[in-house]
Amino acid sequence: MRFALPERLSLQKIVQLVLGLLLAVIVLVSSMKTINTGNFSGSQWRSLVVSGIALGSMYALIAMGYTLVYGILFIINFAHGEVFMAGGYTAFFVARAFSDSGFLAENPIMSLIVVFAVGMLVSMLIAITLERVAYRRLRGAPRLVPLITAVGASLFLQNTFRGLYGAQVRAYPEVEMLSGSVSIFGMPVGKLSLLTILLAAVLMFTLFTFITKTKTGRAMRAVGEDKEIASLMGIDVDRTIVRTFAIGGLLAGAAGVLWGLIFQVGFFMGFFPGIKAFTAAVLGGIGNVVGAGLGGLTLGVLESVAPNLLLTGWDVPSPNQLTDVIAFTVLVFVLIFKPGGILGSDEAEKV
Repeated sequence: MRFALPERLSLQKIVQLVLGLLLAVIVLVSSMKTINTGNFSGSQWRSLVVSGIALGSMYALIAMGYTLVYGILFIINFAHGEVFMAGGYTAFFVARAFSDSGFLAENPIMSLIVVFAVGMLVSMLIAITLERVAYRRLRGAPRLVPLITAVGASLFLQNTFRGLYGAQVRAYPEVEMLSGSVSIFGMPVGKLSLLTILLAAVLMFTLFTFITKTKTGRAMRAVGEDKEIASLMGIDVDRTIVRTFAIGGLLAGAAGVLWGLIFQVGFFMGFFPGIKAFTAAVLGGIGNVVGAGLGGLTLGVLESVAPNLLLTGWDVPSPNQLTDVIAFTVLVFVLIFKPGGILGSDEAEKV
């Protein structure tokens, strides 16, 4: 008599259950070992969480560009990391000019507004150009074709900006107004981190409201459902798609300036944040705007907290050097346990 698994408990489900239990045990044991060492105080853990939220906020802004384009065209725009790079890198030169002239010190708020406006505008123009030149003629092509085109566009933009701006890594001038920290509920929070979190929250809320409440947002959702029917209903499909790329570019440009203020800028700065933002979009549910925001915040906190929480107890010398490992491990486990992401479906979609 052959042994057969119950109909509702397939071999795949059993493997997933075993892997899930094993992962939970590893996380629990590693976390307890780290906590028992006493190397981190409560304030340090809170600081790591805040830093993770700030990092995740930038991932979320970039991830929304991925998810908006996928929601309408069902393609992964792997050149979106370079859209993020273009705005942040270009705005650096404006910030440096303001710093050299003294305008930044005298009018920091106006300077930041102009810097953000330049970064967002440049990223928006790059995104629109990508749609017009690289993707519009490929809408009816198999999905692999625009994917390869996106990789080519990414390499083209990297090397173009390397030729225009140089290969060296640069740092934004320090903004005195954003130096130091403020106390929130008795916990010190860096002003740059606070700016990043607040600005990202405002932009994400604005985007959600725009998509759900405005005529253009409804048009975007209609085009995502069915382009032909949307066209028959009087919606200009081409214009709607251009607007989608433009919005994604604006969000990426804001993230690029924030990234430059906290870290550094260079022609290669969009590669890893772009991949991690894609991971965040998959984690939250690709095509879901709220999921992209949730996935970005989750990934940022995991990157900030998990290396120290899981590896310090095992005496790993430099756990923070393994943040990339954490990010891509999360992607692997999401694809194993819930391919549709946190807010997506439970079924994997063929690309």
